[in-house]
Amino acid sequence: MSNWTWVAASRRGTAHAQAGERRQDAWRVLTAPPGFLIAVACDGAGSAALGGYGAAITARVMTSRAKDWISKAGVMPSPAMIELWVAEVRLMIIVAADRLGCSPGSFATTLVLAISDGTSSITAHIGDGTIIARAIDDAALIELSWPDNGEYASTTYFITDTNPRLRIGVTGELHIDRLALLTDGLERLALDFASRTAHPPCFDGLFRTMAAGVIIGHDQPLSRKLAAFLDLGRRERPHRRRQDPDPRGIWIKAG
Repeated sequence: MSNWTWVAASRRGTAHAQAGERRQDAWRVLTAPPGFLIAVACDGAGSAALGGYGAAITARVMTSRAKDWISKAGVMPSPAMIELWVAEVRLMIIVAADRLGCSPGSFATTLVLAISDGTSSITAHIGDGTIIARAIDDAALIELSWPDNGEYASTTYFITDTNPRLRIGVTGELHIDRLALLTDGLERLALDFASRTAHPPCFDGLFRTMAAGVIIGHDQPLSRKLAAFLDLGRRERPHRRRQDPDPRGIWIKAG
């Protein structure tokens, strides 16, 4: 794929808005020749004082290393390279925590990363959130990575854990033309946990709208509309949970 278009938005969750706190997550999308897409969404833990900084560090380092690697090698990074970059992120967080006199856990964040050239893809995932792709052949939604929640409600795993539960998935010869990366704030809208499948209405509408567009790269007008939709959904939700997380999503079109 030579042309990628993406739409992304994030809004503050209920708990953060009530406390007057900033969003605790970060996202980034880059492209690299000859046609690779690199996308990441990181959700800083609301219970961690510096989770937003951990998310920003993780998003920037993972995407920058991936772009540098692909630009030089021209091929998909291996799982070993992904593990090396995760180790680098963890080391940077340890150094930052030491300078600030706090624990690395203060920077706790999840990681949702996807790299694809439209034919082969690799995902790296720690914690909740999800990665969904659409097959070119039959337009079926494919769950490339599923949330990894903790033992109890509203818990999950983080890159700062002592032994982070990094899950790397590799798919080859699977032709896709759409990708979506979501954090836990949109999980209940996007996924059917009973059948362990993606919920098509959450993806199809925006994918169709993107297909009608002509923008290559970051579609900022449509991203603003998505942000407004997320705001509307929060206001109209009749029974908001106090700990509602930040809703964040990246929808990507190849073409």
